[in-house]
Amino acid sequence: MADNLKIALLQIAPTGTLQENCEKGVRCCREAKQRGADIALFPEMFSCGYDIGNRPSVVWKQDAIDLNDRFVETFGELAAELEMAIGITLLEKHGDLPRNTLVLFDRFGRRALTYAKVHTCDFGAEHDLAGGDRFHTTVLDTAIGFVAVGAMICYDREFPESARLLMLQGAELVLVPNACPMEINRLAQLRARAFENMMAIATCNYPVSVPDCNGGSSLFDGVAYLPTLEGSRDTCLLQAGEEEGIYIAELDMDMLRRYRAEEVHGNAYRRPALYCALLDTTVHPPFVRADKR
Repeated sequence: MADNLKIALLQIAPTGTLQENCEKGVRCCREAKQRGADIALFPEMFSCGYDIGNRPSVVWKQDAIDLNDRFVETFGELAAELEMAIGITLLEKHGDLPRNTLVLFDRFGRRALTYAKVHTCDFGAEHDLAGGDRFHTTVLDTAIGFVAVGAMICYDREFPESARLLMLQGAELVLVPNACPMEINRLAQLRARAFENMMAIATCNYPVSVPDCNGGSSLFDGVAYLPTLEGSRDTCLLQAGEEEGIYIAELDMDMLRRYRAEEVHGNAYRRPALYCALLDTTVHPPFVRADKR
């Protein structure tokens, strides 16, 4: 593989309507392609701009759209036109309760992955969302070759099991649409998930102009050590500022794959037979959950 994988993090603010969000998203994808991107990723729930916290659920649920809505199909057609993978996000119509969903189109406009957020924020407005039921990985055909890609959405990253399951499925790159403040501890979570699983994690957040967001979109490549360097290296390849923009991060897939083949993290020395308690739903933590106080 001769070239790096170029990932465009579309750290952009929503406009207020589905149609205008679509038009702005299309413009930003075109610019990302002009700048050489192989993949373009949107922030969380871009179809409605994650505008669910300040309105009654009976109101914002009306913003949910079908997976075959024209909004979604537009980005599939655009992916084929631009020959660039696009990860578009939406509030998905799904029975009585909508879902928080990512649809990843490959560079041929095919749906490579559809992922619904598993760990919904049930302590807030997302209590009125249906959670996804699985994590999964797809092999994405990119201009530089095949890349194993998985997904998490925002709060998913706070559970080590999310990234660990994707690692066990072979994910090399995890796409993370986001809509919250990316402060030091959340950034540390992403750094840790990448390090402990030897995989790259690309996160796209909303800019500071969006309430309760502050930019900070990032790419961590998970490669902590190189034979040519003494000690460890900084795995953060890109951390955006607060402002709106299209941020291009480059991922050296050759370096990542060599590292995964040689290093001791990920699946190399796990002892899963000792982890059975993780499946015991009767085990309770020694603290009171916020929503039970």
